[in-house]
Amino acid sequence: MSIQWFPGHMAAARKQAAEQMENTDVVIEVLDARLPQASSNPMVEELRKFRQRPCLKVLNKTDLADPAATAAWAAWYDAQEGVTAYPMTTKKPSDVAKIPDLCKMLAPHRGVPTKPLRIMIMGIPNVGKSTLMNALLKKRVAKVGDEPAVTKSQQKLYLDKFTVLVDTPGMLWPKIEMESDGLMLAASHAIGTNAVIEEEVAEYLGGLLLQRYPQLLTARYGIKTEGLDGFGVIEGVAQRRAFRVRGGDYDYEKAAHVLLQDYRQGALGRISLETPQTRAEALERHRIEMEEKARIAAEKAARKAEEAARGKRGT
Repeated sequence: MSIQWFPGHMAAARKQAAEQMENTDVVIEVLDARLPQASSNPMVEELRKFRQRPCLKVLNKTDLADPAATAAWAAWYDAQEGVTAYPMTTKKPSDVAKIPDLCKMLAPHRGVPTKPLRIMIMGIPNVGKSTLMNALLKKRVAKVGDEPAVTKSQQKLYLDKFTVLVDTPGMLWPKIEMESDGLMLAASHAIGTNAVIEEEVAEYLGGLLLQRYPQLLTARYGIKTEGLDGFGVIEGVAQRRAFRVRGGDYDYEKAAHVLLQDYRQGALGRISLETPQTRAEALERHRIEMEEKARIAAEKAARKAEEAARGKRGT
């Protein structure tokens, strides 16, 4: 299943963000620590690099992510020019309190009476941007909800006399290139439910957990993972929880929903869906797939051209 979700308000938000970037000193990109690169909007990178703005990559929800994977991602981002990684959780006020100073370090020439520090908070839906905004300001100024894309317009607020915050709507991008990215985003609830089929997303998640965290599936649901595939995980959840529909068949829809919710809420344990290594491997697979598709398309076009040429010669 190829998942795409780009509601109309996101196109408008991208235009607003491009205009605001000129008057921004530091970009805070909020990422989901469980899938940092899959949850990084390439449009954010494009906009900030065009204006040469430094970026604080906030790896949020570290309380839900695998600590070893988070450490690897922090090192990976810190190696990039103009980027500082900050693993944290908005649940800890002490984590949030460090953000203004980290931003000032990225733009030391700002944050004075004549030149206030201008910070833009960006990220995809449901990674915790609005929660972070509220935590920084210590009051509720941005809508927070369990559904993606609650925030639909920009707002500008003062953190103090010398610091301005701009909160932006959650933005995805028009085309998610890798199918695995769409599935990871859907599993992590960054995509509207109307754009996904939960059983297919849960099947993907189940397969990933079998590869990397089989012990957590056994601990949570009491299922033996040997020989299972992603669908087998859903079936195992349905069996162990006695989820059945009228007629006695397993209720796969309910089991899929439970698996996704347990992952999203951290009930399964601390899980990361990607690491820098698995990301590199996925990108290489995608490159090979795209090259193969291009080769097949070129061969097909050549055959059609040859057949057309033969037809002309025949007449």
